[in-house]
Amino acid sequence: MQTTARHFDSLQQEVFLNLWRTYDRLRILEDELFGRYELTAQQYNALRLLRGVHPQKVQTLTLGARLVSRGPGITRLLNKLKDRGLIDRERPADNQRVVKIGITEAGLQLLADLDPQVLACHQRQLGHLPEEDLNRLIDLLRQARRPHEKAESDWM
Repeated sequence: MQTTARHFDSLQQEVFLNLWRTYDRLRILEDELFGRYELTAQQYNALRLLRGVHPQKVQTLTLGARLVSRGPGITRLLNKLKDRGLIDRERPADNQRVVKIGITEAGLQLLADLDPQVLACHQRQLGHLPEEDLNRLIDLLRQARRPHEKAESDWM
């Protein structure tokens, strides 16, 4: 059986495509988990961030900036969570242009139900790697995105 050598235009392209392929394979497990709860990974991330500031509320734009991945339609994402009773919104009386978002008790309960399953999912995704390799990978990924990350990012 003859194998075909893989051809990439550059070493950078090979790395990028490997990152993309890896993300795709790891995401399958996550999509399966969140799909059982009719959530997207982005919605889960928004709920997780809101739990982190609970009982405070956060402005919509601030929440959008903290999401792991950028995506269009933060308003649509939040509308879906609001329709399910997982978040609530308020407009402060002193500034009606601002919308603040908070997580509800139902949202907190959903996350409590998901917590052990998310940990198990991450174990399935990356548990085969030794801790030192995971730490090295974290460092390399930070280095790779550093020039493209805003200075005020929580991810640096």
